[in-house]
Amino acid sequence: MRAMYDLLKQKADVWDLFTRKKEYQPSKLDEHGRFFFTEEDLKNASSPEVSRYLVENGLKVEFPENKTFAVCLTHDMDDIYPPFSHSLLSSVSCLKSLDFRGLTAPFLWRFKGPEYSPYLNFSDIMDLEEGFGAKSSFYFLASREDPVRFRYDIEDLENLLGDISDRGWEAGLHGGYYSYDNLEALNNEKKSLEKVLGKKVLGFRNHYLRFKTPETWELLADAGFGYDSTFGYSELAGFRNGMCHPFKPYNLNKEREINILEIPLTVMDVALFKASSSFEEAWRCTKDLIDTAAGLNGVITLLWHNFVFGCSFRKDWIKLYEKALQYCSEKGAWITSGEEIYRWWENGA
Repeated sequence: MRAMYDLLKQKADVWDLFTRKKEYQPSKLDEHGRFFFTEEDLKNASSPEVSRYLVENGLKVEFPENKTFAVCLTHDMDDIYPPFSHSLLSSVSCLKSLDFRGLTAPFLWRFKGPEYSPYLNFSDIMDLEEGFGAKSSFYFLASREDPVRFRYDIEDLENLLGDISDRGWEAGLHGGYYSYDNLEALNNEKKSLEKVLGKKVLGFRNHYLRFKTPETWELLADAGFGYDSTFGYSELAGFRNGMCHPFKPYNLNKEREINILEIPLTVMDVALFKASSSFEEAWRCTKDLIDTAAGLNGVITLLWHNFVFGCSFRKDWIKLYEKALQYCSEKGAWITSGEEIYRWWENGA
């Protein structure tokens, strides 16, 4: 990595973008304490200029089976039991489409039992991905503290976590809302998930994408995580620090590498559709980002929440996810989990 840093330092604007220098002393934060993105960020998000600079100066990346680029599939488990608002929206959606059988379905699980929750759909998601020869990462909350509502107890999911692990998919930690700058909380949540999972947890993404540059990376390294995949946009799709490749971050305050791999987040379902006026625009944006990463032998990370696959008012979101899987499969991508990309990268990709 030292050679890569030396190369990047030769061009000040590239180095500042890679390190996100302007996030060290942000002039403005949003309501969740996150860096408030500027018009410059919006303009540059579609182009991974740091990765482009590295490739133009000799960076060569290889993937298994001579694949030319990789897709990291991820899912954040914000909810495993639909909140009332989700159930109501699903029922309204069914009513509008004259799906009278589905009208009451979003509420039936409340009477049948929590194990019938439509958001306990991990097997369905894995089946879908398996059809494209793909795997993914599921990030689970292990904190009871949340600014909106109690989410779930990770201990209740032991058998389901076992199924995910047994099939070769990844179960990682979805750090609690208040955990991104708290080492004790990160350690406790990691231990809780590892106890239920029965093995070491490597992957991390924080709830609400809360992140502080560079402190969160340092804390995650201290907590023993192998990689993070929080570093992306909460309001749009794109490349936050000009990278479409995994990388070891650099701490400008301490002038040293941080011992954790970042697999940057590129497309989150909520942000994508929030920034798009139609399905067609959302797909065009996603396709362009896929093509851009593919052209640089890079990695594009997709985040689709599990609730999307269990509610009728997000059918377009499911359709786009399936379309992205189909498109990436046809382009010959390595479509896999964050854990597998981490292991490949650490072994000298």
